[in-house]
Amino acid sequence: MKVSELFQIPVFNDFRLVAGSEGTEREICNVNMMDAPDIIDFLKPNDFLITTGYHLQRDPTLFYNLVEQMAARGCAALGIKSRRFLNGIPNEIIERADQLHFPLIDLPNSLALVDITNQTLTRILDARTKELQFAIDTHQQFTEHMVSGEGIDRLLKRLSDMIGFQALLLDSYFKQVAPNSGTEKREGVLRHIQALEQIFLGLSTNKSAFSIIETRQTYSLFVLHTYRKKRYFLLINGLLPQTDRLLMLTVEQASNVLVFELMKDEALKQTERKMRDAFFANLLRGSFSGGEEIISRAKEFGLVNGLTYVLVCGELDMNKEPLSFITFQLENNDVFDYLEGEAGLLPFPAHYFVNDHTCALICELTMTWENGLHFLKPALKEIQRKIQRIFPHTISFGLSSGFTDLADLPDAFREAAGALHRGKQAGDHSFIQVYQASGLTDLLRRMPFEELGKIYRDTLQDLAYPEKDEDRALLQTLTVYLESNCQISETAKKLYVHRNTVIYRIEKCEHLLGKDIKDPETTFQLRFALRIRPLIEEQNGGIDG
Repeated sequence: MKVSELFQIPVFNDFRLVAGSEGTEREICNVNMMDAPDIIDFLKPNDFLITTGYHLQRDPTLFYNLVEQMAARGCAALGIKSRRFLNGIPNEIIERADQLHFPLIDLPNSLALVDITNQTLTRILDARTKELQFAIDTHQQFTEHMVSGEGIDRLLKRLSDMIGFQALLLDSYFKQVAPNSGTEKREGVLRHIQALEQIFLGLSTNKSAFSIIETRQTYSLFVLHTYRKKRYFLLINGLLPQTDRLLMLTVEQASNVLVFELMKDEALKQTERKMRDAFFANLLRGSFSGGEEIISRAKEFGLVNGLTYVLVCGELDMNKEPLSFITFQLENNDVFDYLEGEAGLLPFPAHYFVNDHTCALICELTMTWENGLHFLKPALKEIQRKIQRIFPHTISFGLSSGFTDLADLPDAFREAAGALHRGKQAGDHSFIQVYQASGLTDLLRRMPFEELGKIYRDTLQDLAYPEKDEDRALLQTLTVYLESNCQISETAKKLYVHRNTVIYRIEKCEHLLGKDIKDPETTFQLRFALRIRPLIEEQNGGIDG
C-alpha cells in the first residue's frame, strides 16, 4: 500500500501528516516498531516505522539522524506519537523531512502501536490477496486464450484492451511479430526504434521506458527471455507506472504466456528447419533416384518445377581474430537466424536452408535471370549492411546462373559456392559474386580426379595440404597475392596485415617451392593448381592430406 492510503483507513482518521507531503506515493511493504535507539540497523526499504518517541525525547540529534537515514534507505514513512513523550516535533526535523520528501505522521495517543501495526498489515495482506487473485484470473484468461489456438496477435489485442494501451511484440532485432495488430502510428514508432536499436540491444534491465521527442510520445519496453539468450520485446504505446501494480501484473502475466507461446513456436520452427535442411542436404548429395522424385519431394517445400530460379549461397567472412569452433558455430547460427527472417523482405519469394556453414536462398524470379539480378543484388546489399550493423561479422554471397529444372539445383549450388569461393580467394569481404561459366573449370572436371590431385600436389608441394597455422597463412597469402596480380600493397590490404608481412610470406613460399613466384611460367602453374583446389575440396568435402 502507499503512504497516502493510510489516511483512508477509518480507524486512522486522527492520523496527521506533518511533513513530506510530496513523498506520500512511497510504498509500505512492512511495519516495524522502534524499541531501541539503534533501530536504523534493522530497517529495510519500504518499512513504515512507528514509535512512541521514548528513545528520542532527550536526543534531538538522534531524531534528526533517524529521519535522514530512513530517507536514504528508502523507508516508507515515520509515524510518531509526538504528544506521548515529546513536546511536539522540532521544526528543524519537519523542515528536513520536507526537503527529503520523507513523510512524518503524527499518531494519536488513543491508538496502541500494536493496533496500528495490525490494521496496516491487514490492509497490506488484503491488497496482496487481491493482487494474487487478479494475477491468477489474468493468467487463466491469457492461458485459455492461447490454448484455444487464437494466436499471439489476438493475445496482444486482449492485452491492449485490458491496459488501455496498444501492445506490440518485436523479435530480437526489433522486427514486429504478429504484424496485423497495429495502425500507421505503429510504423512510426518502429522506425524510431530501429534507429535506436544499438541502445536497446544493450539493455541490461527487463523493464525500461523512453520518449520520442518528435512525437512527444512515451513508450514502455519489456524484455522477454525465451531460450539460448534469445530475447523478444513487448512494446507498450504508453507509460506504465511501476507503482500501478495491477497494470504491471497484467503485463507480467501476459509476458509469461507469450514466452511459452514463443518457445512453442520456436520448437516447431526448429523441427521444420531440420526437415528442410535434411531434404536439401540429401538433394545436394544426389540421394534421390531421379528428376521425378526430386520434383515430387520438392513440392512439399513449396518448390515448383519449371519456374526460373537463382540460388544464393552465403557465408560469414572470417575475421582476423580466430574463433573457437563452438563460438563460431553459435555466432554463425545467430546470423543465419537473422538472415532467414530477412529473406521475406527480398523482392522475390525465397526458400531458405542451411548446409553446414553455408546458408542458401533459392529465389523464384518473376522475370529473366539478368533482369532479376538488378533487383536481387541491391536487396542482398541491404541485408549485408544490416548484418554488419548488428553483428560483429560481415557476410558474402555467391549467385548461381538461372535454372528452371529442379534436378539442376545441385549444380546451381556448386556454381554459387564456387563464385563465393573465388571471391574469398581474392581476399574480399562483404561481396556479391555472380557465377561466370569457366571453360577451364568445365575442362578440369572432365579430367581424372587422381591426375588433378597429382598436379596439385606436385605444384604446391608442402603447401598443398597445410597442417600448421603458419603454412595455412602462407597458402592464403600466396592465393590472395596471385589473385591481386602480384601487388604487395593490395594483398596486404585484403589480408589486413602489414606489407612487410606479405613480403616475408611470399619469400617464405618461394623458399618452400624452390621457385621464383614472379616468373610468368611459375605464376601460371600456381594459378592453375589453385584452380584445381576447389574441385578437390568439392570431391573430398574439404582439403585434407
